[in-house]
Amino acid sequence: MTDLRYLPADDDVTAFEATVTGTADDYLILDGTYFYPGGGGQPADRGTLSWPSGEAAVVDVRKNHGDVRHYVADATATLPEAGTTVTGRIDAERRDRLTRLHTAQHVLSRVVLDEYGAATVGNGLTVDGGWVEFEGVALDDEDVATVERLTNAAIERDPEVHKAERPRSAVEDAVPDGRAQLDAIPDHVDPMRVVEIGDFDVCPCGGTHVDRLGEVGRVRVTGRSREDGVTRVAFDAEPLGE
Repeated sequence: MTDLRYLPADDDVTAFEATVTGTADDYLILDGTYFYPGGGGQPADRGTLSWPSGEAAVVDVRKNHGDVRHYVADATATLPEAGTTVTGRIDAERRDRLTRLHTAQHVLSRVVLDEYGAATVGNGLTVDGGWVEFEGVALDDEDVATVERLTNAAIERDPEVHKAERPRSAVEDAVPDGRAQLDAIPDHVDPMRVVEIGDFDVCPCGGTHVDRLGEVGRVRVTGRSREDGVTRVAFDAEPLGE
Protein backbone atom coordinates (compact mmCIF):
# COMPACT_ATOMS: atom_id res chain seq x y z
CA MET A 1 0.00 0.00 0.00
CA THR A 2 1.24 3.46 -0.89
CA ASP A 3 0.63 6.11 1.76
CA LEU A 4 -1.05 9.14 0.13
CA ARG A 5 0.95 11.67 2.08
CA TYR A 6 -0.72 14.72 0.57
CA LEU A 7 -3.92 13.76 2.44
CA PRO A 8 -5.65 15.25 4.18
CA ALA A 9 -3.97 18.68 4.18
CA ASP A 10 -0.39 18.45 2.87
CA ASP A 11 -1.23 19.12 -0.77
CA ASP A 12 1.28 21.99 -0.93
CA VAL A 13 4.31 19.66 -0.60
CA THR A 14 6.22 19.25 -3.87
CA ALA A 15 9.52 17.68 -2.74
CA PHE A 16 9.95 14.59 -0.58
CA GLU A 17 11.87 11.36 0.05
CA ALA A 18 10.38 7.86 -0.07
CA THR A 19 11.43 4.22 -0.31
CA VAL A 20 10.93 2.06 -3.38
CA THR A 21 8.71 -0.95 -2.63
CA GLY A 22 8.30 -2.31 -6.16
CA THR A 23 9.49 -1.81 -9.72
CA ALA A 24 8.57 -2.72 -13.29
CA ASP A 25 10.00 -1.78 -16.66
CA ASP A 26 8.20 1.55 -16.71
CA TYR A 27 7.05 2.38 -13.19
CA LEU A 28 8.07 2.57 -9.54
CA ILE A 29 5.94 1.96 -6.46
CA LEU A 30 6.86 3.89 -3.31
CA ASP A 31 5.95 3.44 0.34
CA GLY A 32 4.50 6.95 0.31
CA THR A 33 3.99 9.75 -2.18
CA TYR A 34 2.93 13.36 -2.58
CA PHE A 35 2.29 12.90 -6.30
CA TYR A 36 -1.42 13.22 -7.00
CA PRO A 37 -2.51 10.10 -8.92
CA GLY A 38 -5.41 11.71 -10.74
CA GLY A 39 -9.12 11.61 -10.01
CA GLY A 40 -12.17 13.81 -9.55
CA GLY A 41 -11.50 15.45 -12.90
CA GLN A 42 -7.96 16.49 -11.92
CA PRO A 43 -5.03 15.07 -13.94
CA ALA A 44 -2.13 13.33 -12.24
CA ASP A 45 1.01 15.24 -11.30
CA ARG A 46 4.22 15.26 -13.31
CA GLY A 47 7.78 15.66 -12.06
CA THR A 48 10.91 13.59 -11.42
CA LEU A 49 12.22 10.78 -9.24
CA SER A 50 15.94 10.66 -8.53
CA TRP A 51 18.21 8.22 -6.69
CA PRO A 52 21.98 8.02 -6.09
CA SER A 53 22.77 6.64 -9.55
CA GLY A 54 20.14 8.26 -11.75
CA GLU A 55 16.94 10.11 -12.40
CA ALA A 56 13.74 9.66 -14.42
CA ALA A 57 10.84 11.85 -15.47
CA VAL A 58 7.47 10.99 -13.95
CA VAL A 59 5.08 11.08 -16.90
CA ASP A 60 1.97 9.63 -15.24
CA VAL A 61 0.78 8.52 -11.81
CA ARG A 62 -2.04 6.03 -11.22
CA LYS A 63 -3.62 4.13 -8.35
CA ASN A 64 -3.64 0.34 -8.64
CA HIS A 65 -5.27 -1.74 -5.88
CA GLY A 66 -3.87 0.36 -3.06
CA ASP A 67 -0.49 1.01 -4.67
CA VAL A 68 0.45 4.14 -6.61
CA ARG A 69 2.40 3.52 -9.78
CA HIS A 70 4.78 6.30 -10.81
CA TYR A 71 5.26 5.79 -14.55
CA VAL A 72 8.66 7.00 -15.69
CA ALA A 73 10.53 7.77 -18.90
CA ASP A 74 13.97 8.99 -20.00
CA ALA A 75 15.75 7.31 -17.09
CA THR A 76 19.46 8.11 -16.88
CA ALA A 77 20.23 4.74 -15.23
CA THR A 78 18.63 1.39 -14.42
CA LEU A 79 15.59 1.88 -12.24
CA PRO A 80 16.33 1.44 -8.52
CA GLU A 81 15.56 -1.76 -6.66
CA ALA A 82 13.17 -2.14 -3.74
CA GLY A 83 14.59 -0.58 -0.59
CA THR A 84 16.26 2.32 -2.40
CA THR A 85 15.55 5.85 -1.16
CA VAL A 86 14.40 8.19 -3.91
CA THR A 87 13.71 11.91 -4.01
CA GLY A 88 10.48 13.02 -5.62
CA ARG A 89 10.05 16.48 -7.10
CA ILE A 90 6.63 17.48 -8.37
CA ASP A 91 6.29 20.07 -11.12
CA ALA A 92 5.26 22.83 -8.71
CA GLU A 93 4.06 25.30 -11.33
CA ARG A 94 1.76 22.71 -12.92
CA ARG A 95 0.52 21.56 -9.51
CA ASP A 96 -0.26 25.14 -8.52
CA ARG A 97 -2.17 25.73 -11.74
CA LEU A 98 -4.34 22.62 -11.30
CA THR A 99 -4.80 23.32 -7.59
CA ARG A 100 -6.18 26.79 -8.26
CA LEU A 101 -8.44 25.52 -11.04
CA HIS A 102 -9.78 22.68 -8.90
CA THR A 103 -10.65 25.05 -6.06
CA ALA A 104 -12.29 27.44 -8.54
CA GLN A 105 -14.45 24.55 -9.73
CA HIS A 106 -15.74 24.02 -6.19
CA VAL A 107 -16.77 27.67 -6.00
CA LEU A 108 -18.47 27.62 -9.40
CA SER A 109 -20.38 24.48 -8.50
CA ARG A 110 -21.63 25.97 -5.25
CA VAL A 111 -22.64 29.26 -6.86
CA VAL A 112 -24.70 27.51 -9.55
CA LEU A 113 -26.31 25.22 -6.96
CA ASP A 114 -27.24 28.16 -4.72
CA GLU A 115 -28.44 30.47 -7.49
CA TYR A 116 -30.08 28.02 -9.90
CA GLY A 117 -30.56 24.79 -7.94
CA ALA A 118 -28.50 22.88 -10.50
CA ALA A 119 -26.37 19.89 -9.51
CA THR A 120 -22.87 19.34 -10.79
CA VAL A 121 -22.81 16.11 -12.80
CA GLY A 122 -19.31 16.28 -14.28
CA ASN A 123 -16.12 18.29 -14.33
CA GLY A 124 -12.62 18.20 -15.73
CA LEU A 125 -9.34 20.09 -15.66
CA THR A 126 -6.32 20.56 -17.87
CA VAL A 127 -3.48 23.04 -17.57
CA ASP A 128 -5.37 25.11 -20.17
CA GLY A 129 -8.52 25.49 -18.06
CA GLY A 130 -11.47 23.63 -16.65
CA TRP A 131 -15.13 22.84 -17.21
CA VAL A 132 -18.15 21.97 -15.10
CA GLU A 133 -21.37 20.28 -16.23
CA PHE A 134 -24.72 21.11 -14.64
CA GLU A 135 -28.01 19.29 -14.92
CA GLY A 136 -31.37 21.01 -14.92
CA VAL A 137 -30.39 24.54 -15.92
CA ALA A 138 -29.97 26.46 -19.18
CA LEU A 139 -27.74 29.46 -18.55
CA ASP A 140 -27.99 32.53 -20.78
CA ASP A 141 -25.44 35.34 -21.13
CA GLU A 142 -26.81 37.19 -18.12
CA ASP A 143 -26.74 34.06 -16.00
CA VAL A 144 -23.13 33.36 -16.95
CA ALA A 145 -22.17 36.92 -15.99
CA THR A 146 -23.91 36.42 -12.64
CA VAL A 147 -22.09 33.15 -12.01
CA GLU A 148 -18.73 34.76 -12.80
CA ARG A 149 -19.46 37.77 -10.60
CA LEU A 150 -20.60 35.73 -7.60
CA THR A 151 -17.70 33.30 -7.96
CA ASN A 152 -15.18 36.13 -7.85
CA ALA A 153 -17.02 37.80 -4.97
CA ALA A 154 -16.65 34.60 -2.93
CA ILE A 155 -12.96 34.39 -3.81
CA GLU A 156 -12.37 38.03 -2.84
CA ARG A 157 -13.72 37.30 0.65
CA ASP A 158 -10.69 34.99 1.00
CA PRO A 159 -11.97 32.42 3.52
CA GLU A 160 -9.74 29.61 4.74
CA VAL A 161 -9.92 26.37 2.80
CA HIS A 162 -9.85 23.59 5.38
CA LYS A 163 -9.02 20.01 4.40
CA ALA A 164 -9.67 17.18 6.84
CA GLU A 165 -11.09 13.69 7.23
CA ARG A 166 -14.65 13.44 8.52
CA PRO A 167 -16.89 10.47 9.38
CA ARG A 168 -19.04 9.59 6.39
CA SER A 169 -22.26 10.13 8.34
CA ALA A 170 -21.21 13.67 9.24
CA VAL A 171 -20.34 14.40 5.61
CA GLU A 172 -23.67 13.12 4.37
CA ASP A 173 -25.43 15.40 6.88
CA ALA A 174 -23.35 18.46 5.96
CA VAL A 175 -23.31 18.29 2.15
CA PRO A 176 -26.46 19.78 0.57
CA ASP A 177 -28.45 17.87 -2.03
CA GLY A 178 -26.97 18.32 -5.48
CA ARG A 179 -23.53 19.37 -4.27
CA ALA A 180 -21.81 15.97 -4.57
CA GLN A 181 -22.60 12.54 -5.95
CA LEU A 182 -22.27 10.78 -2.61
CA ASP A 183 -24.01 7.67 -3.88
CA ALA A 184 -21.16 7.15 -6.33
CA ILE A 185 -18.60 6.94 -3.51
CA PRO A 186 -18.24 3.32 -2.29
CA ASP A 187 -19.70 2.63 1.14
CA HIS A 188 -16.32 1.51 2.49
CA VAL A 189 -14.90 5.03 2.07
CA ASP A 190 -15.22 6.14 5.69
CA PRO A 191 -13.92 8.54 6.86
CA MET A 192 -14.03 10.89 3.88
CA ARG A 193 -11.57 13.61 3.00
CA VAL A 194 -13.57 16.84 2.93
CA VAL A 195 -12.80 20.31 1.58
CA GLU A 196 -14.52 23.12 3.50
CA ILE A 197 -14.39 26.69 2.20
CA GLY A 198 -15.19 28.82 5.24
CA ASP A 199 -18.95 28.73 5.80
CA PHE A 200 -19.51 28.87 2.04
CA ASP A 201 -19.09 25.27 0.89
CA VAL A 202 -18.34 21.73 2.01
CA CYS A 203 -17.67 18.85 -0.36
CA PRO A 204 -15.92 15.46 -0.23
CA CYS A 205 -12.92 15.58 -2.55
CA GLY A 206 -9.52 13.93 -2.82
CA GLY A 207 -7.91 16.54 -5.08
CA THR A 208 -5.48 19.35 -4.32
CA HIS A 209 -6.74 22.74 -3.16
CA VAL A 210 -5.40 26.11 -2.05
CA ASP A 211 -5.22 27.01 1.65
CA ARG A 212 -7.06 30.32 1.28
CA LEU A 213 -9.61 31.06 -1.40
CA GLY A 214 -7.92 34.29 -2.49
CA GLU A 215 -5.04 32.23 -3.86
CA VAL A 216 -7.31 31.08 -6.71
CA GLY A 217 -7.06 34.47 -8.41
CA ARG A 218 -9.72 35.81 -10.74
CA VAL A 219 -12.07 33.34 -12.42
CA ARG A 220 -13.25 33.97 -15.95
CA VAL A 221 -15.99 32.01 -17.70
CA THR A 222 -14.63 31.26 -21.16
CA GLY A 223 -17.56 29.47 -22.78
CA ARG A 224 -20.73 27.46 -22.41
CA SER A 225 -22.63 24.81 -24.33
CA ARG A 226 -25.70 22.66 -23.82
CA GLU A 227 -26.44 19.13 -24.95
CA ASP A 228 -28.99 16.52 -23.84
CA GLY A 229 -30.16 18.67 -20.93
CA VAL A 230 -26.65 19.25 -19.56
CA THR A 231 -24.99 22.68 -19.56
CA ARG A 232 -21.21 22.81 -19.69
CA VAL A 233 -19.43 25.93 -18.43
CA ALA A 234 -15.75 26.38 -19.32
CA PHE A 235 -13.59 28.56 -17.08
CA ASP A 236 -10.10 29.74 -16.31
CA ALA A 237 -8.40 31.21 -13.23
CA GLU A 238 -5.71 33.85 -13.47
CA PRO A 239 -3.48 34.82 -10.54
CA LEU A 240 -4.15 38.33 -9.31
CA GLY A 241 -1.81 40.86 -10.89
CA GLU A 242 -1.62 39.11 -14.26
